[in-house]
Amino acid sequence: MADIWLMRHGAYEGHRPGYHAPHEAALTADGRDGVRRSLPLPESVTAIVTSPIPRARQTASLIAHLTGLPIVATSGLLAEWRAPSIVLGRTAETYPPAYRAWRARRLANPSLRCEDGESLTDLHTRTRHCVALLHQTAHRYGPVLAVSHTLLLGVLTHLAEGPAAFATAARMPWQFAERRLFTAYQPTGPSPHELRTSTAGTTQCAHRRR
Repeated sequence: MADIWLMRHGAYEGHRPGYHAPHEAALTADGRDGVRRSLPLPESVTAIVTSPIPRARQTASLIAHLTGLPIVATSGLLAEWRAPSIVLGRTAETYPPAYRAWRARRLANPSLRCEDGESLTDLHTRTRHCVALLHQTAHRYGPVLAVSHTLLLGVLTHLAEGPAAFATAARMPWQFAERRLFTAYQPTGPSPHELRTSTAGTTQCAHRRR
């Protein structure tokens, strides 16, 4: 099987500890410099796949420009965990009560959603589909670089832990523009139909549970 390299996007506007970035947060000048410093890529890499979220897509586009490699796929399966809208642009000091209550219960009840956010089970299921997509892409194009986000990458590299991989990912964040070889998980494989129908934004909103 061809190599799959995983990479977190570069530094983005507004970042600080515990911050839930808005979708539109863009790379900073320092973030772009960090992406440049992450090069060269391993010589075997022949193609790039990326999350559609701007900070990841901008990272992938910069790498493509600097290396001449093609971006062969932009997939919502690589998007970051979808935090509920009530915490976007917030840090821990200003998290609303509903989100704090969800955080206290999320490991005991991983299928629980906070408003329009993904549950831990939602994220784990999506990430399993993402692994299958990455293997299929590497089989078609050869060694690939996948540009994504810290929580998605953390779950991706700890899938065997089940939905609780979210907690591991939160404790062990990836650095900006960090790159690692993915070797930890071989998919049992969702069907082609699942891959066609699985996207980052299709989870239905849940009613708030108190």
